[in-house]
Amino acid sequence: MKLTALFHLTCLAFSTSTLSSSAAEPATPKTTVSIVGEDFHINGKPTYAGRTWNGHRIEGLLLNSRMVQATFDDLNPETAKRWAYADTGKWDAERNVREFIAAMPEWKAHGLLAVTVNFQGGSPEGYSGKQTWESGAFTAEGDLRPEFAARMRRVLDAADAQGMVVILGYFYFGQSPRLAGDDAAIRATDAATRWLLDGGWRNVLVEINNESNPGYKPPILRPDRVSELIERVRSAKAADGHKLLVGTSFGGRVVPSANAIAVSDFALIHGNGAKEPAHITELIHKTRAVPTYRPMPVLINEDDHENFDQPVNNFTTSLAEHVSWGWFDYRRKGEGMNEGYQSPPVNWGLSSERKRGFFKLLAEITGAAKL
Repeated sequence: MKLTALFHLTCLAFSTSTLSSSAAEPATPKTTVSIVGEDFHINGKPTYAGRTWNGHRIEGLLLNSRMVQATFDDLNPETAKRWAYADTGKWDAERNVREFIAAMPEWKAHGLLAVTVNFQGGSPEGYSGKQTWESGAFTAEGDLRPEFAARMRRVLDAADAQGMVVILGYFYFGQSPRLAGDDAAIRATDAATRWLLDGGWRNVLVEINNESNPGYKPPILRPDRVSELIERVRSAKAADGHKLLVGTSFGGRVVPSANAIAVSDFALIHGNGAKEPAHITELIHKTRAVPTYRPMPVLINEDDHENFDQPVNNFTTSLAEHVSWGWFDYRRKGEGMNEGYQSPPVNWGLSSERKRGFFKLLAEITGAAKL
């Protein structure tokens, strides 16, 4: 179905999916993210203003971590018990979001300026085949579930208070097939977009879907059509005229589609599968060579490679190309709760050697006071 037809078919989404009951009068935002050329700014100033590291300009980057389970819950009682906390024997979505928010000041003190969260979460196992749990914020028809929206509101408010940016994903391929079809995906997009605009936040970058790929369901989320949803979000306005900055990510080492780049505010790429730092350099160069590319920030918000103790790794290689980098930490098989920011029950602190390694390097790169 063409984009023009979709607009006529689903205009009702902006009126019926607003969740007016959860859209309380917005507070004055403290944190505003903007884009100037290839750089990110916060509150009108470039991020990490004046900072260089090992000859690389850090100013204007948005260093981040994938924390998609901030608002996680499992509505399938058969699988929810998998995520039980060891000390209580139960899964607790309220505890999860509370502990997530409590950890934010420590992340910020080490120089982290952004976190990626997602209305449909991510695989709680890190990498999964069949995903039988139900962890999405949208109903099959595309309505935004109030309890998920309430937890997300707390995350956005807390990030705003900390001076941090939230890269907010709408869809994840492990949960998006639960949507009834393209119309439901459009309805969900409109509902989430209107909710964000009505909430008044200025610290949000929208990621339409995590890793758009040819097998995505519903089909509108695939690389050849996801630009329709990007344009839909970009065309929406708040009452004061504010618009959201938006893009979408692609799979590990996958170059974004030209149609998506053409309508995006920033280019989102992933480093999963980039076993050698040279693979990151190649991906960045190919992304900037896409015919529709124009000066814009290039942002990696998912890379599961570490080697933080080595002088050259995927993180440092991205910096050399003036590309923002984000870590994806998941719990490997057999590891305990202290490992893995994507695997509930999450310990959101700096509770493992991996986490401490990342934040130590991050603090060094950004010049954060807490080393």
